[in-house]
Amino acid sequence: MTSRVGDVAEDKQTPSYEQAREELTEVVRRLETGGLTLEQSIELWERGEKLAALCEEWLQGARVKLAAAMAQRQEPQANGPDEAPF
Repeated sequence: MTSRVGDVAEDKQTPSYEQAREELTEVVRRLETGGLTLEQSIELWERGEKLAALCEEWLQGARVKLAAAMAQRQEPQANGPDEAPF
């Protein structure tokens, strides 16, 4: 019977960027510490790869939002500079 490695079992919900980064840090720490079976190491490695990809998705989404916000900020105002909405 195989056991999942600690609390790195895959969640059903997508973790936030911070949660994924924290879990990835823990996965790396456990891999670096050693003392795991080959099977456990592979499971951790696979989980780490998924977490790294998830973090990259979060960061890419943030980049897109930031670029859109900056582009919107640089567009000329439709009402002109003297007609503020407030």
